[in-house]
Amino acid sequence: MELGLKDKCALVMASSAGLGKAIATEFANEGANVMLFSNNEDRLRKAQEEILSKTGRKPGYFCGDITKAGDIKKLVETTVGKFGPVFALVNNTGGPQAGQFDDFGDEAWQKAYELTLLSYIRAIREVLPYMRKNGSGRILCSTSSSIKAVLDNLILSNTFRMGVVGLAKSLSQELAKDKILVNVLAPGRIGTARIDYLDKIRAEKTGKTVEEIQQMTFATIPLGRYGIPEEYGKLAVFLCSEANTFITGQSILIDGGMVKAF
Repeated sequence: MELGLKDKCALVMASSAGLGKAIATEFANEGANVMLFSNNEDRLRKAQEEILSKTGRKPGYFCGDITKAGDIKKLVETTVGKFGPVFALVNNTGGPQAGQFDDFGDEAWQKAYELTLLSYIRAIREVLPYMRKNGSGRILCSTSSSIKAVLDNLILSNTFRMGVVGLAKSLSQELAKDKILVNVLAPGRIGTARIDYLDKIRAEKTGKTVEEIQQMTFATIPLGRYGIPEEYGKLAVFLCSEANTFITGQSILIDGGMVKAF
């Protein structure tokens, strides 16, 4: 299938590792011009080298703070200056702290909002003028399977991920006339550092080993394993491609069949 991404500009947030890097790698595989973004320049440089080695295409990178409006504005300006108007924006970020309602005061709630929802709003705001001028675009927002079934001990994530769904659904209606498609991609258990972190917390709370926690989790997933980042990256890039011409306003799970909700 021809995805129509050759030499198109793709901006992938939080892309020096994990799911973001996997998405960026798949974009590069399709011939896109990719801009990486995170707050760690060493990891960005390493990701740039790895993607170049795997795909033969060298992404750009920009180091900044995803919770700072000024950094996001500079990121988009730099991206457009280097690669031209952004065709595909992938909103992605690490998750907020794990914990229950009584664990958090206003500061934690504010930080989670700025990280998990406001950063997405700011990035979309900055790329929209270029997409509108260019006559098309794709926006994909990475969230979590918690948008279908809440996850225990993750109240901050459960709350703001649903805000992303409302944002994307509303934007899909508003931006259809501009030929900009907006979707949400929701991972279940994909083998990343975030999942390692959550498994360690569960192990500490229950007195079990991480390996025991993993085996218990595998038993809840019909495919019997964690997903791999490359599987997530391929679906993300399809949704952000010209091959996707009629999918917008949707929240799509990639979870190995784990979530039983309709």
